[in-house]
Amino acid sequence: MKKTFFLLVAFLPLLAIAQTGLRLPAILSNHAVMQASSDVKLWGWATCTIPVKIVCNWNPSDTIAVMPKKDCSWETTVKTPKAGGPYSITFSSAKEQTTISDLLMGEVWLCSGQSNMEFNLNWGDLDAGNVLQTCKNDSIRFFIVERGFNDYPSADCKGEWKVCDSTSMKNFSLIGYFFGRNLNTQLNKPIGLIGSYWGGTCVQAWTPRQAFKDTTLRRMANDIAPVSWAPVASSVLYNAMIYPILNYKIAGTIWYQGESNTDHPQYYGSLFKAMISNWRNAFHNEFPFYFVQIAPWNGYPSINGALLREQQATALTLPQTGMVTIGDLVNDTTNIHPKLKRAVAERLSNLVLKEMYEGYSLQPYQPHFASMKIEKNKAILTIASIGKLTCKGKEIASFQIAGEDKVFFPAEAKLQKDGTIAVSAKQVKLPVAVRYCFTNAGMPDLFDTNGLPLVPFRTDRW
Repeated sequence: MKKTFFLLVAFLPLLAIAQTGLRLPAILSNHAVMQASSDVKLWGWATCTIPVKIVCNWNPSDTIAVMPKKDCSWETTVKTPKAGGPYSITFSSAKEQTTISDLLMGEVWLCSGQSNMEFNLNWGDLDAGNVLQTCKNDSIRFFIVERGFNDYPSADCKGEWKVCDSTSMKNFSLIGYFFGRNLNTQLNKPIGLIGSYWGGTCVQAWTPRQAFKDTTLRRMANDIAPVSWAPVASSVLYNAMIYPILNYKIAGTIWYQGESNTDHPQYYGSLFKAMISNWRNAFHNEFPFYFVQIAPWNGYPSINGALLREQQATALTLPQTGMVTIGDLVNDTTNIHPKLKRAVAERLSNLVLKEMYEGYSLQPYQPHFASMKIEKNKAILTIASIGKLTCKGKEIASFQIAGEDKVFFPAEAKLQKDGTIAVSAKQVKLPVAVRYCFTNAGMPDLFDTNGLPLVPFRTDRW
């Protein structure tokens, strides 16, 4: 009996140790950027019978106490100050204490998708210039979520916040960096950029499982072949690379993905909109979502690239979404990774600055198809644009036209004095439908007065 009692007494400290000690998620760490002037969550894990006490040095007289739940997790909400810093936050539980420091308050953006978002300076570029010599900036910070996948939601991820310098910048998304740099320059606020991306991944892997309670979406998601470079099962990337950061307050998301869903482009619009809506629900944040239409590439089957771009555009029916077209920012249509990433970032940041942050006289909206009427053997197109369109080539070469037989022919297109476009082909006597850049590798040659290209379109739904 004495031996049993002695073993029990000796074992009690081990029981206390077995419970998790005070621990924070990876994204709550030194050098982090938090959303300024906002209610942000702090969370972590600690012994469930001891309160966690939190002191933010921007309000040192206010000690927050929160009791961990039975699973040892805890969370609370604090109000952050206006943009600036540095600040620190101290967490304590009994005799344990940890402080995260060099924190900045600013704008936090999630940069996600596949390889064209992941594309960094190590991959080679054509428009980044001498960025390694000029990029050092204490008010821009990066957090890269380490690649991972899981059948079930992960409580934490691996990664660390890094201050922008020549070492950290060259490993981060080029689009993300230039997007953040433009915001930092224009807003004069710290910018935090969270990179959660994986090249060659499909949209269903990034989508929360909740979305697939819809049987139609589930059937669409399952209709995909396995690949050697990434998991394709529904939700597995979301579980490991998005779920762990759901508590982190973000201002918005930029997204570049779609190439890996071109085998079944007809599904993409439904899957993409479901992903956006379910991310917003999971974050408890109706954040703005801006995305890039996939670039021209001649390797897609049939016209699947054009169909995928069309499906991407359907997401614009969701509130607070925006899209940029980049068909003119391609140096080589045989390369699925165009190297003009700085220009892509500028289109995204200009759109965000215009729509989210007041006081900017930018004109980021690209010209787009408005209406069509038939006059004898010609289709007359009206385009919504800033100023009249101009052609950068010797002639307009990206139109096709068809009659009722649904057979498309290369078309002659002419800009009219009133700004409309007259489209015709000798083979088509009675036009019914017109397409513009509606091929896998079609590159635009019509631009508005701001130098932005006409968005690809078709007037049919064949």
